Amino acid sequence: MRFLGRSLTALFLAALTLGLLAWAGQITYSAMQSDEEEGRGGPPARERVLAANVVTADPQEIVPVLTAFGEVRARRVLELRAPVGGRVVELAESFEEGGRVEAAQVLMRVDPASAESALAVARADLAGAEAEARDARRSLELAQAELEGAEAQRDLQARALQRQIDLSERGVGAAATREQAELALASAEQTILTRRGAIAAAETRVDSAALAIDRARIALAEAERDLADRVLAAEFDGTLSEVSIQAGGLVSANEQVATLIDPTDLEVSFRLSAAEHARLLDGDGALVGAPVTAVLDVLGLDLAATGRITREASAVGEGQTGRVVYARLGDAKGFRPGDFVRVTVQEPALAQAILLPATALSAQNRVLALGEEDRLEEVEVTLLRRQGNDVIVRGPLAGRDVVAARTPVLGAGIKVRPMRPEAGQAEPEAPEMVLLDPERRARIIAYIEGNARMPGDVKQRLLTQLESDEVPAAMITRIEDRMGG
Repeated sequence: MRFLGRSLTALFLAALTLGLLAWAGQITYSAMQSDEEEGRGGPPARERVLAANVVTADPQEIVPVLTAFGEVRARRVLELRAPVGGRVVELAESFEEGGRVEAAQVLMRVDPASAESALAVARADLAGAEAEARDARRSLELAQAELEGAEAQRDLQARALQRQIDLSERGVGAAATREQAELALASAEQTILTRRGAIAAAETRVDSAALAIDRARIALAEAERDLADRVLAAEFDGTLSEVSIQAGGLVSANEQVATLIDPTDLEVSFRLSAAEHARLLDGDGALVGAPVTAVLDVLGLDLAATGRITREASAVGEGQTGRVVYARLGDAKGFRPGDFVRVTVQEPALAQAILLPATALSAQNRVLALGEEDRLEEVEVTLLRRQGNDVIVRGPLAGRDVVAARTPVLGAGIKVRPMRPEAGQAEPEAPEMVLLDPERRARIIAYIEGNARMPGDVKQRLLTQLESDEVPAAMITRIEDRMGG
């Protein structure tokens, strides 16, 4: 029985194997016939053509513009300090935070009582020294006159002695008379010496009086300067900031009471990378006076001021990179020191440069250009600048159409159907306008009029726009965001 069961199992397996082989042969045969039929009766396959947006490469002189962010600063800032200590007895009406002052205007006066007393004493001392000088000169003149009289007396005595000598030689004169004449002449000589000593003393007195006058004049100048220091005046037209004193208060010497800022003489400082800085250097390694534009966003309105680069920082700060560059601004109405602004700098022009969308350039600095029969070719270019959503390149692309946006399905040798946006380019959309109801308009106007930090010219421009029936929606949205409603 066991042999019979094994024989039946073997027979079943052999039959199953043969059946599977026959089934596989049938499937293979059917597939081969299907392929032959498709090869004989099917239409020929067509090449796939893809649509692609293209732009025409136009080599021209392009001025690259780099963008940075910086801070507005005042070029003239003066710390107002009290030269002397004392009580403040007078303050200018505009001596307050944000007050406008003019050059030479008196801003603050410290109690001048002690300085006026010292000035009066110095004047009295000078008058006394001048009186002493006059008396010394008179004494000198008197001593000189006495010397002249003594010299005349000596001459008389000398002639009398000579007569006595002549008489003695003729034998008619007495010896005693001759001795008296000699004694009188010696006495006259002694008197002359005494008068010369008096003249020297008088001259010394005159010199001392002159020195006393000089010292008195110095003391008088110091007293006048001390009195003048009691008055603090503005050095130039400007605006006051950081005011820290009131009338009647006490100030100490060299205490800072305010800061004077010239709001019309502004500059902007901004930081550039080393590569951006290198592009603004001339052949001698000095900065070119590149034009700059500073833009301040104020409630939807862009305030702009133009200027030129004037200098750069002499050193790189510790832990910082790049270069700090300064540009002087021209007509900067509405700007204030401390404003954070966007700065655009015009670099030197690039000749034979091509402006393309950034999506047209690959990581290997290659672009796809149309060739014969609208087939794509890869062209290698030199990347000059990246500027926002565009790139500035240079290469053999003059007059050729370049794919504006590369995709994974586009490559060299692929045939495309070029689509040029210039043919159907639409006009730029006008800004969206909204119609304000009276309550909403009045609320926005009240907010603008009550905003003390907003410059006057900006406030006037906003109010002028709000007088129209329809106003830009973007401006209203930004104002209401600032309002918090």
